[in-house]
Amino acid sequence: MGLRFGLFGTGNWAAKTHAPAIVGHPGAELVGVWGRDPAKAADLADRYGVRPYPDVDDLIADVDAVAVALPPDVQAPIAVRAAEAGRHLLLDKPLALDLAEADRVVDAVRRTGVASVLFFTNRFRSTVVDFLDRAVATGGWTGSRSILFASIFEPGSPHTGSTWRRRHGGLWDVGPHLLSLVVPVLGPVTQVAAMDAPDHTAHLLLRHAGGAASTMSLTVDGPPAARTNEVTFFGTAGLATVPAGDTTAVEALTAAVDVLLDEIATGARGGLVDVRFGRDVVAVLAAAELARTGAGTVPVVPAR
Repeated sequence: MGLRFGLFGTGNWAAKTHAPAIVGHPGAELVGVWGRDPAKAADLADRYGVRPYPDVDDLIADVDAVAVALPPDVQAPIAVRAAEAGRHLLLDKPLALDLAEADRVVDAVRRTGVASVLFFTNRFRSTVVDFLDRAVATGGWTGSRSILFASIFEPGSPHTGSTWRRRHGGLWDVGPHLLSLVVPVLGPVTQVAAMDAPDHTAHLLLRHAGGAASTMSLTVDGPPAARTNEVTFFGTAGLATVPAGDTTAVEALTAAVDVLLDEIATGARGGLVDVRFGRDVVAVLAAAELARTGAGTVPVVPAR
């Protein structure tokens, strides 16, 4: 038997990424599914021959680890309950929509010592990981520019009914993806300035601890013809652009399960994409949210 997972969530990401990655992993086993809609939970569970659970804590009690594919404000309380029960965590980004909630998850993980991995998709794709390792080794980067314009609410998109994405937009949806690539190279973010633009676009100016500055422009509700995704670093070595990922989302999540299994086996904790990193991403997003209201440059609240 492999690591027994409970899957929390029944949407497109849970059904097409989390479930097949766990079921197909030789070191993992899908035990059951919980969802806010019992009918959808029953349907997804039946598809994979497992049990639907009507109660969160009952599923937590029957597994070794939880995989969560739910809106961030639903994810964070479940993650706390799971960690307090001694269950390892495979979570999605962003960790939470509120810094206090993110801190509660980190505190629960710290107290119990469970392993945690946050699924920033590109951080589990080998071409991207290799690029970041080379960029860090090269050094001398003074900044970066990131542009991620998406259009996820078009007819036929699996995200058209995503209430939290419509409310919080690209800052909270794709902002974490950009930060997961920029921070490893330029260092932690200490200050944020931000401004809104048409098409629910947010423009960010970030100061990093080592003195570098970076810019980000992002939206998930832009014109389809303007779709683009690019992260480029600049410095003494010239320009370097993050390559496209070389694997599917399912393959990337399979790699994330590998990392979680390794941390459990070795006792290692504090990886670059654990809940502590997820908390720091939330801190940057929260500062940006305040800055875009006209509050000026906002300091990022450090971890306790």
